[in-house]
Amino acid sequence: MNRKPIIYQLLPRLFTNYNEKCMPNGTLEQNGSGKLNDITPKVLDAIKQLGVTHVWYTGVIEHAHCADYSDHGIERDNRHVVKGQAGSPYAISDYYDIDPDLAVNVDKRMDEFEALVKRTHETGLKVIIDFVPNHVARRYHSDAAPTGIKDLGADDDNSKFFSPFNNFYYVPRQKFSPSVDMGSGNDAYVEFPAKASGNDCFTAFPGRNDWYDTVKLNYGVDYGDNTQHFHPIPDTWFKMLHILRYWASKGIDGFRCDMVHMVPLEFWQWAIPIVKEHYPEIVFIAEIYDPALYRDFINLGGFDYLYDKVNLYDTLRGIQTSDVSAAQITGCWQTVEGIAGNMLNFLENHDEQRFASAFYAGDPVKVIPSLVVSSMISTGPMMIYAGQELGEPAADAEGYSGYDGRTTIFDYWSVDTLRRWLNGGNPSEANLSPRERWLRNAYCRILGICGSEKAIGIGRFFDLMYVNYNNPTLNPHRQYVFIRSYDDEALVVAVNFGAESCDMKVNVPKLAFEMLQIPEGTTEMVELLTGDKATVTFSSTTPLPVFLKPYGAAVWKVVHKNNVAAGKKKVVQSGKKSKKS
Repeated sequence: MNRKPIIYQLLPRLFTNYNEKCMPNGTLEQNGSGKLNDITPKVLDAIKQLGVTHVWYTGVIEHAHCADYSDHGIERDNRHVVKGQAGSPYAISDYYDIDPDLAVNVDKRMDEFEALVKRTHETGLKVIIDFVPNHVARRYHSDAAPTGIKDLGADDDNSKFFSPFNNFYYVPRQKFSPSVDMGSGNDAYVEFPAKASGNDCFTAFPGRNDWYDTVKLNYGVDYGDNTQHFHPIPDTWFKMLHILRYWASKGIDGFRCDMVHMVPLEFWQWAIPIVKEHYPEIVFIAEIYDPALYRDFINLGGFDYLYDKVNLYDTLRGIQTSDVSAAQITGCWQTVEGIAGNMLNFLENHDEQRFASAFYAGDPVKVIPSLVVSSMISTGPMMIYAGQELGEPAADAEGYSGYDGRTTIFDYWSVDTLRRWLNGGNPSEANLSPRERWLRNAYCRILGICGSEKAIGIGRFFDLMYVNYNNPTLNPHRQYVFIRSYDDEALVVAVNFGAESCDMKVNVPKLAFEMLQIPEGTTEMVELLTGDKATVTFSSTTPLPVFLKPYGAAVWKVVHKNNVAAGKKKVVQSGKKSKKS
């Protein structure tokens, strides 16, 4: 793929909810829910303008919620094991169905999803959905599974903590008793024997911060003695493979796989090649939080892309909030050297605090250096979370989520910045503030460069920091510089995490010109973010002048076609001479 993937994550439940008067802890009837049908071609075109190539529709598979759809044949969830009114999108209650909250016609919810996939593809975008392999909702029952597919746990022996033939783990002879209210009388949630909770909590007594709304799936690992039982292949493996192939058959283009390191690597080694045998273009993205496992999950597990959260994301956040040195970015690319193209970078997602929130940067305009580094440092995908491009501050206390700098995933809610931009289904900047308009345009420019410049999409990387640590014009704690290069083009990328402007004179070593095959000399350069042009001496003996605004960035591009053409001519002549001899 010559173009760098740019993924736009959105929760349909929130994304197209236009209710301006949502109330904390509001029900579906009070606050409403966004609908798949409202993600129209016009809306998708507006998303695509950001430079987006993929849309990750988060939370489309049916999950536990407090709304009552029993009139539609959907078993009702007990509200005591649902987090918030809307429930977690990761407490799956039916792997084969679409969440009814998202449908205009509940009985046609799968048809509405398939129509959304078709619309998305017609817009020139690809579709990613969640695959949640580690846990399910406390109440799991599929009313949409194909004939012959049994529910998870249907044949379990619940008298045993572990059996390789079980789908769940049990706490024999103990009642499920978390440290949250389970109700009383007919309203009570009763589970006996207790099942283990999704965050590897193998007791009957999970706390409020445990994933008490979910049940851990059994892939053949006995956590009692840490033995593995993968032969014969566990029943859970077959059930989950069938689910993957079921959704692949719907025409989606990829899976974002939740908490993959909580599932045995051996399962992924087995399942992903089988899925790709029939759907070779489908991509698998792993949410993973252990850099020591990165290479195994790529080289052995078969994943196309991995979250780089604990490495680059945490470093960029530290630079912004904790006075971490920008020089630490060098260690980030070194950590993933050789697999950088498999790293998915981001500054926001549904689990993390919003960049503009009071818990993070507090001002969305400060995002430019972090955005440029995370989107341009490698050929791997960049992910944007809906509203990020508008500076959404997550300043609401929506209900279960509370005021925590995140946009809720547990409540029925409407996101102010998105609602104003979407404008009732007619996306427009008319209702945005000048700052929001400026920010969205900045995202369009930066992500557009990622999509149009081959040096970023498929090019090479060269870190310039090692020759600039003692440079008096550059503060390595606040500024970072690197080169991206491809064929006859080179980009010099410089960012400033500081609150003061800087006039830098960037050293570019002889090694960079040799390794990237860039000719030295006087040349024309254009700054891609502003369109400014300059004639400069680009060489290892003359530092390159770069001016950066506070929290600013510059991407200077040089094209050296004549030199490359001459070089190619010499190669051809050399080849002819060799042939004659």
